[in-house]
Amino acid sequence: MVKRIMEKFYVGLILLFLYAPIFVLIVLSFNQAKSRSKWGGFTLHWYRELFKNKYIMNALYTTLIIALLSALIATIIGTVAAIAISSMRKPPRTILIGITNIPLLNADIVTGLSLMLLFVALRFTLGFTSVLISHITFNIPYVILSVMPKIRQLSPNTYEAALDLGASPIYAFFKVILPDIFPGVLTGFFLAFTMSLDDFVITHFTKGPQINTLSTKIYTEVRKGIKPEIYALSTLMFIAVLLLLVIINRRNADKKDTIKKFD
Repeated sequence: MVKRIMEKFYVGLILLFLYAPIFVLIVLSFNQAKSRSKWGGFTLHWYRELFKNKYIMNALYTTLIIALLSALIATIIGTVAAIAISSMRKPPRTILIGITNIPLLNADIVTGLSLMLLFVALRFTLGFTSVLISHITFNIPYVILSVMPKIRQLSPNTYEAALDLGASPIYAFFKVILPDIFPGVLTGFFLAFTMSLDDFVITHFTKGPQINTLSTKIYTEVRKGIKPEIYALSTLMFIAVLLLLVIINRRNADKKDTIKKFD
């Protein structure tokens, strides 16, 4: 009995440390007073001010465009790379997987600085394109890491059977291989999208003065003093991510229920 109480207390303490700051931020986004130390009443004023702030909205638009494009391109490249790596012999496959995992373990500041030096050496203008290329670069390993386990679960006989029945390699890929590895591909896409949306260090080194993403814009605003509009923006982003997780989990639960019915 005491052990169960201690386990629940421990879990509750972890959840408190994880989510208490977020709930405080949400409460402050509805605070009429600018002061963080007193409650001035409930208001939606800061949400209205947020949508009127063209600089923050431009940063949000840029962030979403870069995140979507980089995640999509990285997913395509990463999926093809995962299939190619899995078809290799063991020695080169092991070496390539190790090389692929290096960016995952590498510090963001090292990646950002090296990409910036590369762009400068190539005399490439820092801006939207440089940020997009940088995000694609560090997103590809996450996609490969998500797709590789699904490829290992495939039976090579299925693909060969499709070819024997007259299917072209491309048709067999889209009708046989892709449906089986699609959960891994989708996971890689969402992971790449999230990493791109959240990135600050690499973006800071490669963006140039022309554009701002949400992370760099919030960093600039915080240096001047935190505005209540930032609380409102963070609250909306948290709610959007929470809804996305609920939808995905609900969809997975429905699929499991359907499989159990057929079983």
